[in-house]
Amino acid sequence: MFNNKYSKVLTVLLVIVIIGILGLLGFLGFDAFRRRSIENESQEVVRQFENEHSNQLANVEAIDPDIDLNSLAGETTANNGGKVVKYKGYDVIGTIEIPKNDIKYPIIRQEDVGINSLKIAICNLYGELNEPGGNAVLIGHNYRNGTFFSNNKKLTKGDKIYITDNDGNKVTYIVYKKYETSTGDFDYATRKIGDKREISLSTCTDDSKRRLIIWAKEE
Repeated sequence: MFNNKYSKVLTVLLVIVIIGILGLLGFLGFDAFRRRSIENESQEVVRQFENEHSNQLANVEAIDPDIDLNSLAGETTANNGGKVVKYKGYDVIGTIEIPKNDIKYPIIRQEDVGINSLKIAICNLYGELNEPGGNAVLIGHNYRNGTFFSNNKKLTKGDKIYITDNDGNKVTYIVYKKYETSTGDFDYATRKIGDKREISLSTCTDDSKRRLIIWAKEE
């Protein structure tokens, strides 16, 4: 009788373990699917953003083939009432590309920074994109799977980061500093900079206990 009860207990425990494992696998599978969906959707928004500005500049060139598109890119999109690209209801103000990490994401404006927007894209937390003499702080989740800023720890001095703003200006930034700091530190945003434009990338470390900060300066 004792052995029979013991067997039943083991059977119940085994069933509980199996259910737990299946539940964990289901959760991990759903989480991976969700992240992949976000990745695919964000890439589509990047393409839409780039196509919008590409079409606007093409229209100007058709009017005047001799116009310098590089010098007038910002003026062109602003004066033609460029269409605002949206991603899941949020205004997209630009894109960020980091070739070394093989990522390219839309950037959501400061006014929409929050828990939900941080789950789906890079957010402009402080400063203005590509502002002369300014420091734009871009924050992104560390998903620990190669998406968003999970591979920022691999960046080193000299690596390039490209920021395209809503005026069609694409600026190249060169990484010159990388360090970890406390989650309450915000000096990297309010720091004094020189005449060149700068960006600061912020994400959590792999253990989520600190912040990983990247400084990059206009090439």
